[in-house]
Amino acid sequence: MIDVTSELAALRDRVTGWKRAGQQVAFVPTMGNLHAGHFSLVELARRHADRVVASVFVNPTQFGPNEDFSRYPRTPEADTAGLDAAGCDLLWLPSVETMYPFGVEATVRIGVPGVTETLEGAHRPGHFEGVATVVARLFNQVQPDVAVFGRKDYQQLAVIRYMVRDLAFPVEIIAADTRREADGLAMSSRNQYLSAEERPVAAEINRCLQSMREGVRAGRPREQVESEAASRLSGAGFAVDYAVVRDRELGLPATGHGPRVALVAARLGRTRLIDNLEFEA
Repeated sequence: MIDVTSELAALRDRVTGWKRAGQQVAFVPTMGNLHAGHFSLVELARRHADRVVASVFVNPTQFGPNEDFSRYPRTPEADTAGLDAAGCDLLWLPSVETMYPFGVEATVRIGVPGVTETLEGAHRPGHFEGVATVVARLFNQVQPDVAVFGRKDYQQLAVIRYMVRDLAFPVEIIAADTRREADGLAMSSRNQYLSAEERPVAAEINRCLQSMREGVRAGRPREQVESEAASRLSGAGFAVDYAVVRDRELGLPATGHGPRVALVAARLGRTRLIDNLEFEA
């Protein structure tokens, strides 16, 4: 049966006890409103450690001025039941006051240079500073040996990896493959906001990513592949923020062969969706 705590001392006592017993601890940070994709992260964490801690914390510092923190869906009972079924040992439910004891406006913040300044960072200023800030605090609170993040948030994963290496966190970062619906749509808490008419259209993002991969592999210029992808999505009814091909470090890829990632962010109605596809050129 999963344990649940909102007390930092209780969290640390439990984790310390596990480590004294020689057990490895894995961590899965979330903002709640969990789905099968989240639960698969817990299952992967279980394969890499003896104990699994998950957190649910809706982090105010990563919401922009036009993103409604108060409206983010909160489903604590369903989240707890799902984490229990997935094999989570402990659910950490910190309050805003526990996470930011001096208040959100007076908190120490962590900026990650370079990788945060493009794509999502350009469209959501301050978002990755909030992500890095809260993940660093969660790592300090939980003290995990391993932490699991999904590949769907590709740029977020890159930010966390950079921060962990630069600040020498003793945490191994494990990347989990994106879980998808039968039609290819990446699982996301945001999918629930799609209307019945929009839902089948949303799967076009994954098909577009596959088309971008084939275009690069066929030798078409990157700019042409990106332009065609944006046009395809616009024609399907999306408002496109970006549809790009980058190298694995999110820089402009050199010519020739090598690892690539296609990334898309686009709005369908009121719902903003992101996805990516890694491949070899």
